[in-house]
Amino acid sequence: MGSRQTWPEIRRIEEYQGRWVALDHCRYDSRTAQPVEGSVVDSDEDLAELCSRIKQNEGRHCAILFCSAHDDRITPLPPSPRALTH
Repeated sequence: MGSRQTWPEIRRIEEYQGRWVALDHCRYDSRTAQPVEGSVVDSDEDLAELCSRIKQNEGRHCAILFCSAHDDRITPLPPSPRALTH
């Protein structure tokens, strides 16, 4: 894994469909603040497993999105409850 691709390109790859995908070195849409391009570093059907592996790699800050071939919307990882408290 690793070459930089757009989110629509990633969505077309059968290997990622129906899985959570971790992207590093993202470029974000200036209007929506959603990742539109990045390098795939990992993917998994189980979000907890993916997050556990990403956490083990301490230096990495990834955007985690759900990849669905049938939906053009970007589904980001929901914010942590700590991020919602003031």
